Amino acid sequence: MCVDLSGRKAIVTGGSKGYGAGIAEVLKESGVEVWITGRDEAVLAATAKRVGVHPIRADVTSPADWDRVFKQVLSAANRLDILVNNAGAGIRIAPLAEQTDDEIAQGIAVNLTGVIYGARRAAKVMSKQKSGSIINVSSVCARQAWPGFSVYSAAKAGLALLSDCLYTELRDSGVRVTTLIPSWGATQFAKAANLPERPAEEAAKCIQPRELGTIVRDLCALPAHLTVQDLTVWPMIQEAVPL
Repeated sequence: MCVDLSGRKAIVTGGSKGYGAGIAEVLKESGVEVWITGRDEAVLAATAKRVGVHPIRADVTSPADWDRVFKQVLSAANRLDILVNNAGAGIRIAPLAEQTDDEIAQGIAVNLTGVIYGARRAAKVMSKQKSGSIINVSSVCARQAWPGFSVYSAAKAGLALLSDCLYTELRDSGVRVTTLIPSWGATQFAKAANLPERPAEEAAKCIQPRELGTIVRDLCALPAHLTVQDLTVWPMIQEAVPL
C-alpha cells in the first residue's frame, strides 16, 4: 500500500530541466510542496512557473548556497520530508590525460561533494523528525566502464557508497536513503558534455524525465518500514556489454 504524499515538503536539485524538472513535476502532482534549485535563474523561474513549484537559485557546490536553501525551506515549511540530489554534470567527457585539473575538480564537486553538502544538512533535519527520504541520483557509469567517463564515473561510484553509509547512520532514526541509478535519459546531458546527441526516435525510447519522476514518487510513497537500497533503471534500447 502506497503512502499519501500530500503535504510533504521536498527539495529537488538541478530542478530546472531534465530529470530534475520531471521529478519536481510528478511530486507536485502528488501533493508535495516542492522547491527546485539551479544556477540559471531564468530557466529555473520558467520551470517553476510551469510546474507550480518554488525556485531557489543555488549552486550545489557552494555550502553557503546550501545554507540559504535550507534556511528558506525550513522557514516556510518547518520540516523537510524529501531531498532529491539530482544535480550533476559531465563537465568534460574525455580521456583523463586530456582533462585539466580544474575540469576534474569541477566534476567531483558537482557530482559528489555537492551531494554530500546537501545530504549532511538533510540528515540533521530528518533525524530530528524521525522521518524522511534522501534520494541520490547516480548513474550506471558508477558500475560500467566506458572510455572518457573516468572522473564522472568515479564521482557517481562514490555517491553510491555515500548513500549506503548514510543509510546505516540514519536507519535507526527512520530516515531512508536510496541510490537511484538511471542510464540513457531524454535529458540535455549529452549536449552539456559536448557529446553527440541521439536521434529523436532513439531519444524517445530513453528514460523520460517524468518516468524517473514517477519512480522517485513511488520510492517516497513506500510504507515507512520499507526502503530500497538502490535501484537501476535501463532503457530497453540500450545495450551494455558486459552487463
